[in-house]
Order: sequence, then C-alpha cells, then structure tokens
Amino acid sequence: MTTARSALVVGGGIAGPVTGMALRRAGIEATVYEAHPSAADGVGVTLTLAPNGLAALRWVDADQAVRDVGLPMRRTVVTDGRGGRIGAFPHVDIEPVTVGLWRVDLARALRERAVAQGVPIVYGKRLVDAEQRADGVLAHFADGSTATADLLVGADGIRSRVRTLIDPAAPGPQVLPLLNLGGAAEYAVPDADPEAMYFVFGSRAFFGYWVQPDGRTAWFANVPDPRPTSWAEANRTPPQQWLHRLREVYADDVPARQVLAHTDPAAVVAIGSIESMPSLPHWHRDRLVLVGDAVHAPSPSSGQGASLAVESAVQLARCLRDCPDLPAAFAAYERLRRPRVEKIVRRGRQTTSTKTAGPIAKRMMRLMMPLALRTFLDPERTLGPEQRYRIDWPASVSEELAGTR
Repeated sequence: MTTARSALVVGGGIAGPVTGMALRRAGIEATVYEAHPSAADGVGVTLTLAPNGLAALRWVDADQAVRDVGLPMRRTVVTDGRGGRIGAFPHVDIEPVTVGLWRVDLARALRERAVAQGVPIVYGKRLVDAEQRADGVLAHFADGSTATADLLVGADGIRSRVRTLIDPAAPGPQVLPLLNLGGAAEYAVPDADPEAMYFVFGSRAFFGYWVQPDGRTAWFANVPDPRPTSWAEANRTPPQQWLHRLREVYADDVPARQVLAHTDPAAVVAIGSIESMPSLPHWHRDRLVLVGDAVHAPSPSSGQGASLAVESAVQLARCLRDCPDLPAAFAAYERLRRPRVEKIVRRGRQTTSTKTAGPIAKRMMRLMMPLALRTFLDPERTLGPEQRYRIDWPASVSEELAGTR
C-alpha cells in the first residue's frame, strides 16, 4: 500500500462521495470539499445508472441506497414524432438492471451514505489553488481557509479547477451542437410502460421520457443549436422563456406536445449545451489526480457518465491500496481506466450525432431500425461489454494489469 493516509476530495457531486467511501475502505481517511454552500445546491436532470455502475457501488455499500431512489429500466422504445414506433429493444439481460433517476436524488443518496460511513463533507469550499510539498498537498479555498493531506483528488466536474492545476494547458470540454433541458410534467403519458425509457425522434428535435410511479412524466429535450451555451447563460434565460421555446419546437410531436403542456415553468431545468471531454494528456501530477467528469466526461447520450465516475473512484482506491507509492498508483489507475473510458466517450459522441439527423436520415432510420436491432445494433453486442464490466475489489491490481498486457 502507498504511504498515503489522508486525502482531500474536491467535489461533492457523484464522484466525490464515492471516492471518499472507496478511499476509506482502502485505509485512507478522506474529506470531501464541496463548492456549493449546501447539500441542496447543484443542478441536473434525469440520468441512468448502468449495471456496471451499480455493481461498482456494491464495493462501497451504496448500491441499495441508489436503487431505492431509482426506477428499474428494462427496455427502450424508439418512436417518431407522430407516435409511430421505430423500434423497441430489451436492455442487456443482466442484474442489477439499469435504473433511471434524478441527478439530485443520486447525489443526495451518495452523500448520505458517505456521511453514514464516516466521510466528512464540508460545504462552501471552492478550491482556488493547491501547493504540492514534499510531505503533502496544501489546498487553498476561496473563503481563505486551507486544508492539508497526502494527496488531492479532483472530482470537481467538467470545469475542473484541479485539472488546470495539473496541466494549465489541458483542453476544456468540447461543445456539441445540442441544448440539454429537462423537467417533470404533472401528466402521465397514456399506456406508457413503467419500466421503459422512451426516445422520440421528433420533427425538429429529440425528446426522451419515462413515467414515474407518482403519475408524473420525467422528460429531457435535446434541441439543435450550434451556438455554445454555458450553464450560467442558460440560467439567465427565464424558465418561462425556455418552456415557450420548447413548446414551439415540439408543437407537432407526440407525446412531447402534451408533456410540455403539463409542465410548470418552475419544473424546467436548463443545462446548456451538451459537452464531453476530449482525451486528456495528463490525468495526474505529483500528488494531484482526477476522477469522474473532470477527466472523462462522456456525452449524456452514452448513458455511462455517472457509472464511469463511480468505477473510476473505486479503481483509484484499489490502486492506492495496492501500489507502493503515489506515482505507481496513479499510473496504474490511468492504465486501468483510460482505454475503457475513452472508448465509451467516442461512442457517446457518435450517439449524440444521431439526435441531429435530418428528415431523410430519420426516414432511413425508420426503415432500417428493426433489422439493425436484430443484427449490428443488438444491445448485447453494442452495450453488453460495457455493462458486463465488473471491478474485482479483492483482486491484486498488479495481477490485473499483468493480465492486460
């Protein structure tokens, strides 16, 4: 095991609390520092946690807490904006099944599990700098306070401050030409399968939804827009204005038209442009290392963002447990993770591109989808290797790496 006995984890969203729990299991005391002033802050719409992500959460005893706030999703139904079915397919036949949930519920469940396991979470701590010393790292926060530990983990999201401290020339997120918005409607789409996700290729934009047990419909909208729009800019636009725009975009589409008609402006969440991270040249430097969206944020279309963040948190802790020093641990961690996450990031970008398909492409999709789902788009073939991936916590990292040569 490394000589590291303490860690600062910057970021209290999804990757941060899991990193804290995993490090504690590996024998390293971790404290999570979150920039927002309270646990109620933060943004997000719906997301899915894939079987591989839930399996990784078992190693930190958080899988059941997450399943309790999610809905099992066993199949996907694809339709056009007129309500015509393009195709339907079962999800990969594996337990635990994918769950759909709200990001705020996932983050809350993980924070609660972390605190219950003895991982402190300190709020209102926005990292501004970190000094690396021979005996540790000194973090400086915007409120003037400091903290020290043997290492610092950047779980601070796609606009990571830690990433720029590791490499000032590191590339930032790539903007994809789609706006991402979401919300909940006081309306249940008639005859919707309660264990299905619905993807609608509308006349002008892509729309997704599922129906919740409380009778509401959780939805997200991906609207083509080439102009990069940050979260801050998106939230300067009043939600009433966003809802008006969405109702115009989906005026000819079912059930999006009905769902949006029953959505209150206060329930609309604007995220801004969809983004993903390009390949980073540096994942770590000296006593600093990255996990989650800070290093490998895929497009939401991948369905793997949260799951990859969880996996990386657990794998980092394994490497710190098994390797003799920080350089060896960080190198092993990157070697275990980089090929897998970058492959999924590429797939996510390809999937996102289908959401901007034009009328001719959509007609071809309608004709080809049934055959494609039985052949080259069979879920077991396309998603099976991703979702059947499992971390073997008790196994030796060195033996695992030897097996990848």
